[in-house]
Amino acid sequence: MRLYKIDFVRYNGSRERMGTWIPGYNCAARKARVNKLIRMAKDKKQRPKKSGAVTLKAVAEHLGLTPGTVSSVLNEAPSSRSIPQRTKSRIIAAARELNYKPNFFAQSLRKKRTYTIGVIVEEIGDAYGSMIISGVEQYLRSKNFFFLTVVHRHDPELVDRYAQILLERGVEGFLTVDMQLREAPSIPTVAVAGHKIFPGVTNIVLDHHHAAQIALQHLAELGHSQIAFMKGATFSSDSEVRWNAIREAASALKIEIQPELTVQIDIDDPTPQLGYPFAMQLLERRVPFTALFAYNDLSALGAIRAFQETGLRVPQDISVVGFDDIRGAAYNTPSLTTVRQPLTRMGMIAAQTLLERIENGEDEPREIAIEPELMIRESTARRRG
Repeated sequence: MRLYKIDFVRYNGSRERMGTWIPGYNCAARKARVNKLIRMAKDKKQRPKKSGAVTLKAVAEHLGLTPGTVSSVLNEAPSSRSIPQRTKSRIIAAARELNYKPNFFAQSLRKKRTYTIGVIVEEIGDAYGSMIISGVEQYLRSKNFFFLTVVHRHDPELVDRYAQILLERGVEGFLTVDMQLREAPSIPTVAVAGHKIFPGVTNIVLDHHHAAQIALQHLAELGHSQIAFMKGATFSSDSEVRWNAIREAASALKIEIQPELTVQIDIDDPTPQLGYPFAMQLLERRVPFTALFAYNDLSALGAIRAFQETGLRVPQDISVVGFDDIRGAAYNTPSLTTVRQPLTRMGMIAAQTLLERIENGEDEPREIAIEPELMIRESTARRRG
């Protein structure tokens, strides 16, 4: 068998020629084989490439315009003001027709923007923080902003490390949840449940004085004066402010706060277990009480379970008031009377405030106050006897 050397043009359209050896028994067979290879090369050359991302240059060529003109219109640059409206409409229509998506990284480099904020939360998935993050996400999505989330777990070292990492990722602002800032960040910051005053920081805070007043007023109107209290963990940003507000409201209502009926939460648990052991502590002291004002809804739900396990009925024997109005509060048995913080709305307000500061460079409001609301449900009732 003889071997014949042939040349053919590469299928990728290059002018480079390649040689190969093919077997053949006679001239006719060789020609047929050569023709087949040529047809294959032509077919591959004419075959359209797989569709990928449509570039700005491709849109410009489709319209017969310069890439600069197309870029100016699609990016709403100041220079686009001089472009006729008819041309603008053609460009926008062509971009939609070709499914053009702007290159995010190219835009970021050109504008020196990332359209991203850093969200620093105590826990992901907990009943309190998840509702705030839900509001943050809703607002940012409507403005085509993105966010990166890290968890601080009330650890100062983690806070510092993650803040630096977020800055290295190019975030344009911080949004913190239940975090005690130690110094002013270098970029615009909004702190949900923040209480310390720093330059460049806006605090989103509940009116805790009104919250304490309406909760204790409700219990007093039901005839309760022997009231037990659960104080929040010292690392929680609302604890001190809320407790001071409770003391002031109790004093105004002539309600005595007894040390024997006060317990300090000292654990970090995103479940109702947060309140269970401390409710047991209150019962073990054998000091009578007819109502409990818990630090939050999770501790209230844990307390209700502890009371029920020892044969006490809620609210017939002990009324319970929570704080936050998390999603499960209305569906517990009994449903929980609680002070509502509009957590989802607070997240939206925080995100809106932060973006306005980033986009417009507006001076920050030091504080945005949110009004609470008392949700009266089944866990409170008139004192017996």
